[in-house]
Amino acid sequence: MAVRLNKYLADSGAASRRKAEELILEGRVSVNNKTVVDLAFKVDTEKDVVDLDGEIIKPKRHIYFLMNKPKGVVTTTSDDKKRNTVLDGIKTKEKVYPVGRLDYNTTGVLFLTNDGDFSYFLTHPKNKVPRVYEVKLDKPLQEKNVKSLLKGVFIQGVRGNFEKITFPKKKDHTFTEVTGLEGRNHFVKNMFGTLGFTVTSLNRKSYAGIEADIPVGTYRAMSLIEIEQIIKRYGK
Repeated sequence: MAVRLNKYLADSGAASRRKAEELILEGRVSVNNKTVVDLAFKVDTEKDVVDLDGEIIKPKRHIYFLMNKPKGVVTTTSDDKKRNTVLDGIKTKEKVYPVGRLDYNTTGVLFLTNDGDFSYFLTHPKNKVPRVYEVKLDKPLQEKNVKSLLKGVFIQGVRGNFEKITFPKKKDHTFTEVTGLEGRNHFVKNMFGTLGFTVTSLNRKSYAGIEADIPVGTYRAMSLIEIEQIIKRYGK
């Protein structure tokens, strides 16, 4: 995987990105025994050997997991109430963190990683990364409600909207599938709540085009190809 040299140094813990740029310009960084002073230079994390002041710098191993989150689990690294967290079942030596969060009783797609840049990429609104949710409501959704949710409603003074709303079960308008581009806390529940609806069940069907292809309560490693496809698809 090709990354900028300054990012490589920062990811390894050798320096911050800004400091890494200074080190490169000072001629203190070499790649495959050749000094590099080009800030745009990219290294192959699998093949190239990078050294700083003669000391080989090994990259931090980035890992990525896809979890099909079950109910009754909090999306945090620890919990004061001693509830189970999404990290309890993860077996890895590296520390990973959930990307965004799903509510305690919300199920579905959740990413976990130690790659801060990837987490930032997914969650930053400018990248417009879609989340698709399956929603069960306490009463049928009317056409006027659909129009309002697509046009936009205000949640605590901030406008929000769904990009798409469909009814997988055509005769059951208490069950709907919505697509949103942001991850504010309780976003889906609050969107419906502004119109007087209560969400009784919520499942994130997909995130960034990735669906939970594993049983509820399990997780799997994601491939670099999957990660690169996400970045290519939604990167500007």
